[in-house]
Parts: sequence; structure tokens; C-alpha cells
Amino acid sequence: MDHQLYLGIDVGKTEHHATAITAVGTVVHDKTLPQSEPKIRALLQTLRAEHGAVLVVVDQPKTIGALVIAVAQDLGIDVAYLPGLTMRRVADLHEGQAKTDARDAFIIADTARTLPRTLRGITVAEENIAEPAMLCGFDDDLAAQLTQVRNRLRGFLTQIHPALERILGPRLGHTAVVTLLTRYPSPTRLRSAGRGHVRALLKKHAPRLAERLTEEIFTALAEQTVTVSGTTAAEKIIGRLAQQLAQLCSQRVEIEAEILAVVDAHPLTQVLTSMPGVVVRTAARILTEVVGKNFKDAAHLASYAGIAPVTRRSGSSIRGESPSRRGNKTLKRALFLSAFASINASPASRAYYDRKRAQGKRHNQAIIALARRRTDVLYAMLRDGTFYTEPTPPAVALAA
Repeated sequence: MDHQLYLGIDVGKTEHHATAITAVGTVVHDKTLPQSEPKIRALLQTLRAEHGAVLVVVDQPKTIGALVIAVAQDLGIDVAYLPGLTMRRVADLHEGQAKTDARDAFIIADTARTLPRTLRGITVAEENIAEPAMLCGFDDDLAAQLTQVRNRLRGFLTQIHPALERILGPRLGHTAVVTLLTRYPSPTRLRSAGRGHVRALLKKHAPRLAERLTEEIFTALAEQTVTVSGTTAAEKIIGRLAQQLAQLCSQRVEIEAEILAVVDAHPLTQVLTSMPGVVVRTAARILTEVVGKNFKDAAHLASYAGIAPVTRRSGSSIRGESPSRRGNKTLKRALFLSAFASINASPASRAYYDRKRAQGKRHNQAIIALARRRTDVLYAMLRDGTFYTEPTPPAVALAA
């Protein structure tokens, strides 16, 4: 569609800045815009009535920019997204060095008018994609908090009893260890409880591990006879951190169940999970990052994910390929982990991985190469809605 007006919006938490430029480059609107549906709706309706077809372009399509997009789509107005990195590069071509909302909004609108190829389309998200996308985002937040709490917990254990940390620290992802530290959050409390109580508590959550872990714990306790200063305060903190860790783990389990319930209903989930190495959780990540976006071919998808190698060449003296530092990090991680998991689940993946290793590639390089190869198959599966079929190994001719 030919647009008569380009509305660039530099989004903000409480208010945006909106700049509208006509097709010939005339600025017809340049004001702040409250983060309010009535105000946004009124502005869009007025601009469309006065100038014709409008293209709304934002620099943040999610979170604080979601309301603008939703209102525009509800009115039937086209919307697009200008990536932040692209915007910063284009900004260098404009006069001035100031960083203001008004300047950013102008640059967004002017870029949409003069460089339409830099824009990314925004489609109306499917409800069964928007919901898992939000749940996955919250799950990412919980995962980050879990890592932070575990690191703090290991830090306190290392400070007061390094030997005990070497036993319990690597196992903080296990419910039995978290429960143990919640009940007995210090070396003194563990010694006072004795082997019997510690073993009994561990058996409730880890029957096979309880006996061995109990012996390892008390062997570690025997290695240190002195009490480090601050141990009493650390005991209180460790107990609280262990409780926080247990709560975060419980929330992740609940969120995972909600994600699986939503994603399992999507028609493409069974297609994705038919591929070795792709479980429902991975399928959720792939769906939320891929569905609604248009990719010309598998190479385009691989480039978007950041798993396509980047060629660097200068004349005839410097040439080579290196891993991309760009791309969608969430999708890249999902494809990387699924490729890694497929090594033990698919003979074809194992054979390809071994071949790359034999060529001298390091482990991560071989996994990235495998992920790139699997992207070709994944693209075809999503495009055609077909299930994965394991490649048939070539027949070996027998000598007569």
C-alpha cells in the first residue's frame, strides 16, 4: 500500500513522542503522546482523516509499545517496527548529536519514508502465540533470578565452609539439597542434626542419592574444624536464600505446565516436536520467535537466528568466516540446544557432528554447523506442515 503519512513513535513508559511526515517530507505533527488508548486512537483517526493512509512505525514492538500497535491494528492502520541497531546507524546520517525523543521520533518517521526496506512488519499475533510468548518471557525472568540466587548462595557457602560448598554448590538445582539447606542452613546445624536426620530428609526427595550424599556432606564437614567469623549471620541469609530458591523453582514448574498446556494446542507443535532434539519447551521458543514473521528461505531464517556464518574479506589478503554476533539470541539458543540434544537422538545428526569434528572444528563450532543444517529442514517443515523423517543412510555397494 502507498502511504501518504509516516508516523514515527519513540515509545516511552508514560508518554511517547509522535512525529508525522508526509510522503513529500513535510512534518505535520510533532508532539508528545500520552500512553492512553483514547489519546492514541484520537490521534490516529485524525491523521488518517486529514492525510489518508498512515503507516505507524515504532522502535519497540513489545512491552511499552504494545498498546500503540494494538490500537493501530484495531483501526486497520498499517504498523511496522524499526530495529534499534538500524535506527542508531541511520541516526548517524542525520545532523546533530543530541539524543532526544523528538529527534528519535523524526528519524523513525523519516527512515520509514525514505528507507522502507529497513522496516520489519508486525502482524496481528495469534492468541496462542502471544500467550506463550508472555509466559516464556516470565520464565526467562525466573531463570535469571534462579541463577542469581544460586550464585549468592554458593558465595556464602564458600565464605564460611568451602569444602561443604564443593559438595552442595553444584547440586543446588536438586530439590533435596535446597530442602536440606532450608532446614539446616549452616555447618553447625548439619552437625547437630546428625547423619540419621540428614539422610532421612534427603531420602524423601532423592532416595538413590541420599546415602552417598550424606557421607559426602559429613566428610566435608570433618575437613574444617574452625568457625569462620560471620557464620551466624550467614546461616540466617543462607536459610532465606534457600527458601527463595525453593519458591522460584516451584514457580518455574507452574509456568512450565502453563506453557506446555498452551503450546501443546498449537497445530505446529506436533510438527516441531517430531524433529529429534525438539521438546515442547523448545518448540514454544521456536514458535514465539518465528510465527508471524516472513522468511524468504531457510538462509533468511538462519541469518535471523544468528547461526549463519559471516564472511569477512578484505581484498585478497584477509578472508574467512566467523560466527555471527547478531541475530535473535532467544531463537539462536533454542536451535543450538536442540541441535546439541539431537546428537544422541538422531543418527544423522551424530554422523554430521562427527564429520565436522573430524574436519578440525571445535565442539561449539560443530554444534552451530549442525544447527544451521537442521534449520533447512526446520524451515521446510514449518512451510509445508510436514513431519520430520530421518534421512536414510546411503546404501553401500558390496563387492561381487
